[in-house]
This record gives sequence, structure tokens and C-alpha cells, in this order.
Amino acid sequence: MTTFNNTVQLIGRAGNDPEIKSFDKERKMARFSIATNSYYYNQNGERVEDTHWHQVIAWGKTAEIVEKHVKKGRQLAVAGKLTNRSWDDKEGNKRYAVEIVLNQIQAFGKVAS
Repeated sequence: MTTFNNTVQLIGRAGNDPEIKSFDKERKMARFSIATNSYYYNQNGERVEDTHWHQVIAWGKTAEIVEKHVKKGRQLAVAGKLTNRSWDDKEGNKRYAVEIVLNQIQAFGKVAS
């Protein structure tokens, strides 16, 4: 039986060019956001667009692929797992983030303008 434990798949547009960091000259990390849209009709019958932003992080060879192919506005299909992390900011406040750790990506077409 196939398991679907902690799997997320999204299709959306890259919200920014990826931020690339290198560690130990060989290992890379890429971070970018992806926007997904849904629509609904409000009480007045007007169509409303609802945009959700998701943070994506990639490591190693996947980060290298992201570096080459992800550009702001490009439509992407991403798959990975959700992770939660926390840290203390400079003022000592606890901060939290939910991120998609990328394991598959596909880019479509040209960058939207």
C-alpha cells in the first residue's frame, strides 16, 4: 500500500528568485516562495481571488536545479514534505515557520511578467 505520510504537492508561481547559500563549497541550499490561488464568490456575487504564500527550501542537487530554473513569476509544480521550525529572533522573540522541503520540481513555460 502506498503511503501519503507528510506529502504536499502544489502548483503555483514563484514569488521571488531563489536565495542560494553554499556550505562547505559543495552543499547548496535554495529558498524561495510560491503563491497558489483559489477563487470564491463573496456575498455580493463578486469573484474574489485568495492567494496563499508557501515557503520552499531545497538542498543539494535539488537546490542546484532550483538555482538554474526557478525565476520570479515562473509557474512551478513542487512536491515535498512539510516541516516546522522555530528560532529566537534578535529581540528574543520566538518565531515559527512552516516550510516545504522540496524533493521534486517541474517548471512550466515562460516567466510571467
